[in-house]
Amino acid sequence: MDVRILGGLSVRENGVSITPTAAAPRQLLALLAASADQVVPVTVLMEELWPSGAPRGARVELQSHILGLRALIAAALTEGAPDVGGRAGGYPEGTDGRTAETVLAAQSGGYRLDTGGGSHDVRQFERAAGAGYRAMEAGDLPRAALRLGEALALWRGEPYAGVDAGPRLRAETERLEASRLSVLDQWVEAQLGIGRHVEMVPELAVLAARHPVNESLHGQFMVALLRSGRADDALEAYRRLCVGLQRDGGREPSARLRRLHRSVLTVRDAGLPRVPAQSSGLWLRPRPVPAVAGLAGSLV
Repeated sequence: MDVRILGGLSVRENGVSITPTAAAPRQLLALLAASADQVVPVTVLMEELWPSGAPRGARVELQSHILGLRALIAAALTEGAPDVGGRAGGYPEGTDGRTAETVLAAQSGGYRLDTGGGSHDVRQFERAAGAGYRAMEAGDLPRAALRLGEALALWRGEPYAGVDAGPRLRAETERLEASRLSVLDQWVEAQLGIGRHVEMVPELAVLAARHPVNESLHGQFMVALLRSGRADDALEAYRRLCVGLQRDGGREPSARLRRLHRSVLTVRDAGLPRVPAQSSGLWLRPRPVPAVAGLAGSLV
């Protein structure tokens, strides 16, 4: 099974899509995929589908959605497989002996989506991110930049795009977005740390515009501009951040960002053309490595 969550939901079995178009079964599959290979209790599934309280007949409706998903799985398993007559009294088998009832299995008061050891983009993201964080801790910035970049490249868009999200999926979406922002922050740190300040300016300009009150990204943007000989542009980036913070509840920049601002003013007033890449004390700093939480712990 191939599971893709970091963008529009896509679940494929035997190379065939099993992602339903109807809203409720799509939402159900999304939650099962989020905790793939783990049992998701029926109570959790019902809370996601009916957050205001399950109506009469909700369990029957849930079972109907499960049967619909199994029908899609069965069709995918047998596509291109030789006609061997299937199993008596149940769904037909795929070429590897998997059936719809084992791929989407009823277990211990819930349901388990079995990936059969297939790919899952969130798990790939978390593995690559973890490797990148460990490289950052070890001071191996080139490797950190590579592995964190690989993690970010797995994102095709917003998590669960096109899925009607209940409380569980909303919480998982927020967790994934926060994890991505942490990875992005550390990737930029690594890129600046190996001297790619000029190359990072266009990327950081987009990121700063997309996150107008994110002080970390704006600080990194200012450092990249300063190291590129653009102190005036760094000061303008600071000004825009101050405007954004004022609009966002009347906040002021942090003490660290104010110190960076003073450093930029000093460089500009001294008439220095650029700050060398090794002058990382302006902003780059060791940080605690963010924990990358597992999927199941946040959902079940």
